[in-house]
Amino acid sequence: MAAAVAQWITAEPALAVTGRGRRVGGEAAALFEVRLDALRHLDDTVGAGQVYDAAALELRLVTDLLKHASYSEATGRRLFAAAAEASRLAGWCAYDHGRTAAAERHFITSLRACACAEDPTLGAVTLAFWANLRYNADDPQGALHLIEGALAHRRRISSPRVMAMLHARAARAQSKAGEPTAAWHQVDAAFDAYSRADSPEADLPSMYWINHGELHQVAASSALSLGEPRRALENFDAALTHADPYDTERETRGAAIYQARKAEAHLALGDIDAALDIGHQVITAMGGIDSARATDALEELRGQFAGHQHIPAVRAFLDYAA
Repeated sequence: MAAAVAQWITAEPALAVTGRGRRVGGEAAALFEVRLDALRHLDDTVGAGQVYDAAALELRLVTDLLKHASYSEATGRRLFAAAAEASRLAGWCAYDHGRTAAAERHFITSLRACACAEDPTLGAVTLAFWANLRYNADDPQGALHLIEGALAHRRRISSPRVMAMLHARAARAQSKAGEPTAAWHQVDAAFDAYSRADSPEADLPSMYWINHGELHQVAASSALSLGEPRRALENFDAALTHADPYDTERETRGAAIYQARKAEAHLALGDIDAALDIGHQVITAMGGIDSARATDALEELRGQFAGHQHIPAVRAFLDYAA
């Protein structure tokens, strides 16, 4: 990871390329940007399976242009940015599909392309998604190292939503490391960064999902990891009732994951009936979603229920969720 971050910092920027292949302009980069935006939203809805293949194809297409076409320096930067986002999305989908090693290879490729695009904000996005993988792989310190690498460029990060995401990722890493003071400091920093955000339309297209609701979901998940189930439930509820709420219709996969965690919080407080009710909602919500992360969240919930198998309704749920 240290080597990857160092390569990102020292990679050469894109230069104008002339005298080879056909010349392409900004319209080619714009087409990639539109297609990648559609893939991001499709990933939210159906999960990673087919979207991975599509993102990998986009990466091959833009790489072919970068290698064989002619273009100006400005167009080259946009094409490298498209390559970075395609590889970042492919990495995220590989991770969501349970393919950790492939995901990390894509994140490394994305970082190098971000450097060629001279876009530290886009690089910070990739590092934030890679950090998510690391803390969920029981490596919170590795995740924090990646986030620190991104924040080394904080003055060049143009998006408050990206800053909010970095602090949110740091909060999850600190919570998994069992460091409550640091975790809640990062939660506060995430909300503070988001308070400076403009409308989603004025931000990076990839940051449409960062809002108050998402940050409350992160705060809730952090509280659960820190053994504070009541505080977790307060934030899970705030995520849906805030004036800027978490979008459960758009974020079907994420909604299922967060609902599973909410059920865990109810279980921790001894409210079996509420946990069972939400558990059944999770199974319904997961219909048609191809996501190893969502499946893992359900398995974790089943594990939490295992200690209550003397209750007939719990046994029935465990059989149904098997």
